[in-house]
Amino acid sequence: MKIVQAGSLFLGVYRIDGQLYALEDRCSHDDGPLCEGDRDGLTVECPRHGATFDLRTGDALSLPATVGVETFPVTVRDGDILIET
Repeated sequence: MKIVQAGSLFLGVYRIDGQLYALEDRCSHDDGPLCEGDRDGLTVECPRHGATFDLRTGDALSLPATVGVETFPVTVRDGDILIET
């Protein structure tokens, strides 16, 4: 996982089994640094309060989060990773 900045957004970019995923590095529960949390398969856990999110969809999977986070399409072109924000 790598955290990148795109304008005012901070995104976590994950490569899992050759597939790339990008989601907002902001827990919807308390605006904490989501992508600093642990990853288990295709979920990431917020390090502050333990809410989990699906890397593919951004959906909140557990409390205390009830709202998902934004995800972004990722493509690779000529060896560059491009994120559509």
